[in-house]
Amino acid sequence: MSDDIINGRPSTTFWIIGGAALLWNLFGLMMYIMTVTATPETYASSGYTPEQIDFIMMIPAWAISAFAIAVNAGVLASVFLLLRKSWAVPTFVLSFAALLVLDVFNFIIRDTFGMFGLREVLTQSAILLIGLLLVLYARSARRKGWLT
Repeated sequence: MSDDIINGRPSTTFWIIGGAALLWNLFGLMMYIMTVTATPETYASSGYTPEQIDFIMMIPAWAISAFAIAVNAGVLASVFLLLRKSWAVPTFVLSFAALLVLDVFNFIIRDTFGMFGLREVLTQSAILLIGLLLVLYARSARRKGWLT
């Protein structure tokens, strides 16, 4: 019997990863809410330059929508994972796809790297990697029969 399964159920690691995924995506949702409610004054008080503020305020609605889809689907997928529902897999895939759309906008369509530097690229790369790992983990959990 696999070490991952105890009495036919996922081990504690599954629940820890599921809980961490939910917290991670709730943090993303909080960042989304902060982004859409922020004003130029909010950014200025946080130390952003006028050029950076203009850059942020010019984000098109479709890119903001991709952000909303990514974080909301991520939260929902995490809940599905914790409920052991197979809907976690396509919902994590949707979240990851929305992240890809957002990153294409940020790093190919416009020069976020040039405006904010390497830190932003590294942050977005980490977010993308975690999104991919959550897709792969949910697929693995489904293959192991943990999700119904």
